[in-house]
Amino acid sequence: MSRVIHVFRQPERFIAGTVGEPGDRSFYLQAIEDARTISVLLEKQQVSVLAERIGALLQEVARRFGPELATEPGGDEFDADPLAVPLEEEFRVGTMGLGWDADSRSIVVELLAVTEEEIDESVVLDDTEEGPDALRVFLSPVQAKAFAERAERVVSAGRAPCPLCAEPLDPQGHVCVRLNGYHQRSPVED
Repeated sequence: MSRVIHVFRQPERFIAGTVGEPGDRSFYLQAIEDARTISVLLEKQQVSVLAERIGALLQEVARRFGPELATEPGGDEFDADPLAVPLEEEFRVGTMGLGWDADSRSIVVELLAVTEEEIDESVVLDDTEEGPDALRVFLSPVQAKAFAERAERVVSAGRAPCPLCAEPLDPQGHVCVRLNGYHQRSPVED
């Protein structure tokens, strides 16, 4: 079976978002261009890593090609709108790829579907006919920076961390490992 690669060369939106309550959230990335909307499901850690790596790639691009790339006009508005509905998951993300396309001066994000087979890295950011389905999004440096900032906010909007062990606090509290499990810590009250 040949793969499907969803390509968004000039997305109107590429955002991270969640569905559910803190502690029980599902994380999505969503690309919108014209009348097409693709949503993919992934783990919180994957969103965090992608945001971090995009930030690092933007720094490297600015170092190599000049800081003017990161200061394109426009794009100062933060996209705080929720995910578009209906939210239909295209696939669950397994492998992620990131690159710089010098021709279009774009950050390229590729998200590949989870597969049971081991993925040859040559499939990432390639148009081979065999391999997992993929979502490939081309972002200007400003769009990439906005995506990374929103993704970091989405990740950090979860449960507050315990001041002692940094594990997430549930509304009922938690058994803190720093206290050797003797006391159940409650969330800090204001």
